[in-house]
Amino acid sequence: MSPITSTNPETDQRSARAPAVRATLLAILVANALVVAVKLAIGIRTGTLTVLGAALESGLDMLNNVMGILLINLAARAPDEDHPYGHDKFETLGAIGIVGFLSITCFELLREGVHTLLSGRTPHPASTWEIAVLAGTLLVNVFVVWYERRRGRELHSAFLLADASHTVSDVYVTGLALVSLLVARVGFPALDAVLAIVVALIIAWTGYGILKETVPILVDQRGADPEEIRASIAAIEGVHDVRAIRSRLTASGTLFAEVTIGVGEDMSVADAHRLADEVEEAIAYRYGLAEVTVHVEPA
Repeated sequence: MSPITSTNPETDQRSARAPAVRATLLAILVANALVVAVKLAIGIRTGTLTVLGAALESGLDMLNNVMGILLINLAARAPDEDHPYGHDKFETLGAIGIVGFLSITCFELLREGVHTLLSGRTPHPASTWEIAVLAGTLLVNVFVVWYERRRGRELHSAFLLADASHTVSDVYVTGLALVSLLVARVGFPALDAVLAIVVALIIAWTGYGILKETVPILVDQRGADPEEIRASIAAIEGVHDVRAIRSRLTASGTLFAEVTIGVGEDMSVADAHRLADEVEEAIAYRYGLAEVTVHVEPA
């Protein structure tokens, strides 16, 4: 018996969420631009390595926002002849691109931190207003993380969630930059280089976390436990046995599943189609968004 397919309109949902994701990224882009300008001005005047690192980190946030806007448009396209499963993985590729930017930041901070330690160079002390303004940018970073993470979960956007994780490292970097300015004022300017190295390690850990979340999606790692899927459909009346189960997840959280079930030899095509609908509904009920292909074979 030929495969019987039952699907949810996931492509339409992805297209519908694209404008909301773009609007979120545009709002964050404006906030990041303001933060970069402030950090860069303070970093150049004082020569504080951690502040310059924080400016670079926020600058990369801006690049990520621009890249995200472009990639979200691409990921929202409907499936075509060359991409029958849609373009959703382009969003995952964008998340991995963030790791590339993080790697650049990590390397530059490590290099400059070690060079500063060896050369004995120290930053100039910052004024009270500069410290206050930098503290203000820290609050902006914290708000951006909260807002982007909330929107990422609401819109099932892997890019927004990955970018929020990147901005978490920006919070740490800015916090350490603030500590560096305060410590330099009380007579320990050399601590700036040590904190810069700590910042680099934090960024490296953030990159690892993003890879851990996105690589399984990119390589089509199993999306759900086969035994859980089997338990969801084995009790359906008319399903004699469940013979094969394959699944994968997309960046938007949609589960693609292929299931082979055994049915009675005398079952009609119409009944088999109704049974396939029941199998799809059972999987969708358990996992939410799901596109399921059901292969029906005689028991």
